Amino acid sequence: MASPTIILIRPLAIFLALMLGFVSLSAADDTPKHANCNNAFDPVKVTYWIDGVKSDTVTGMTARFGANLPTKDKKAARLPAVFTNPLNGCINSTSKLDQSVALSLRGDCTYTNKAVAAQSGGAAALVVINTEEELVEMDCSDNDASLSITIPVVSITKSGGDTLNKYIAAGKRVELLLYAPKRPRIDFSVIFLWMMAVGTVVCASLWSDLVARKQNEERYNELSKESVTGKNDSEDEIVDITVISAIFFVMSASVMLLLLYFFMSSWFVWVLVVLFCIGGIEGMHFCITGIFLRTCRNCGQKTVKVPIMGENSILSLSVLLFCVAFAVSWAVTRRASYSWVGQDVLGICFMISVLQIVRLPNIKVATVLLCCAFVYDIFWVFLSPYIFKQSVMITVARGDKAGGEAIPMLLRFPRFLDPWSGFDMIGFGDIIFPGLLISFSRRFDKANKKRLANGYFLWLAIGYGVGLFLTYLALYLMNGHGQPALLYLVPCTLGTTVVLGFLRRELKDLWDSNMNSDSSRQPSEEA
Repeated sequence: MASPTIILIRPLAIFLALMLGFVSLSAADDTPKHANCNNAFDPVKVTYWIDGVKSDTVTGMTARFGANLPTKDKKAARLPAVFTNPLNGCINSTSKLDQSVALSLRGDCTYTNKAVAAQSGGAAALVVINTEEELVEMDCSDNDASLSITIPVVSITKSGGDTLNKYIAAGKRVELLLYAPKRPRIDFSVIFLWMMAVGTVVCASLWSDLVARKQNEERYNELSKESVTGKNDSEDEIVDITVISAIFFVMSASVMLLLLYFFMSSWFVWVLVVLFCIGGIEGMHFCITGIFLRTCRNCGQKTVKVPIMGENSILSLSVLLFCVAFAVSWAVTRRASYSWVGQDVLGICFMISVLQIVRLPNIKVATVLLCCAFVYDIFWVFLSPYIFKQSVMITVARGDKAGGEAIPMLLRFPRFLDPWSGFDMIGFGDIIFPGLLISFSRRFDKANKKRLANGYFLWLAIGYGVGLFLTYLALYLMNGHGQPALLYLVPCTLGTTVVLGFLRRELKDLWDSNMNSDSSRQPSEEA
């Protein structure tokens, strides 16, 4: 039996999974997005030196017009940075721009006019500083002078411009090096992310077989007061989803998404970090104690009384302290380059524990839940820009309104071979919701004593893997634009269930089955 403290936070963990799991975006990436044009909007690395000492790099974006930048830093020239005078760069500058990178502010005239003015002053390149914290796509029309522009033109964010202005205003010599490295055609990091997602779903579905949690908890319960009265806490911890609750979760998730979109800030991120840590602690405690009790039958027998918490197993308490330390360590170092490891460990354990607690009774409820999630995902990724001018889901998942810090309810894997680094990501919802159906299929197979090939679990697990592969294929074909993974996962999992059930004439049994907590535990005792 889990400790009383862990039992108290499990309802919060369930709510966190079903609410914020929807908010997370699958297959998003956190580098600048660009559209295809005659001259592509490509991301640019703007590396700067202060008084001859290399300092840092800011991200920019090329314009639709102008010369192309070199793809490697060794082929790019390091040139001094000079602000135009006037700062808007709309007319010929009184500042000497010869063989320099001209800096101008956005506004008051077209981008092409700024480029023509900088070029006529002898500038080797133009950097336009945006007035907002985003990269502006500098377009052109057939009626302007874009064809006569032969220098590279790049935009950077307001914060990047403020940094350069700070050093220039202080009398420092600032030099810039502009280049646009190409991303690899094949992103091998998604293979590892695919393996993590599929492995989490399969492991969660087979957890009762691998760890024999019920048998371990029966031994564990002998140490608790509840076992004396014949009450098993594990029975009360199972939550069966209903049609009403499925609809409620999707509607509530939309409200939560809008709150994150409009009010996302650094303090809001901290709230999400705390909630994620609570869920992660619960998940790690669940997984680690389950494994220990599986391998060591007598590990959970020794107990100790703790103020407020009451009597607890020494094993449970020790694991809890370790999990708390692990989660706090991740929260403190979450901006470090290696923090993805801790985030993935907490996230995977959390999702495994949720998929043991939350269950689907039949595919009627699964159909309602996944179809609602299907529409939800498509609307907030593809259709929301028509209302909000940008994709609400992508904006929230990337953390655009929180200083670029993405919400933690994601599995991440770094793109080691990508010169732009960044991460490939998949949201918890894209694992948990198909995982609920796959876990149901495993319990259904066991209850009906189906073999692996004649059951549903194997084919749904394969379907999930295929659906995730199609998601990343679409991501590649769409030039990195975030994809709603449930657009591909729902047909490949729910669709597979319906087709197999129809062909096997078992669709009615799947639709009306009542795989509640009692019936689902029955096969575990026989196994």
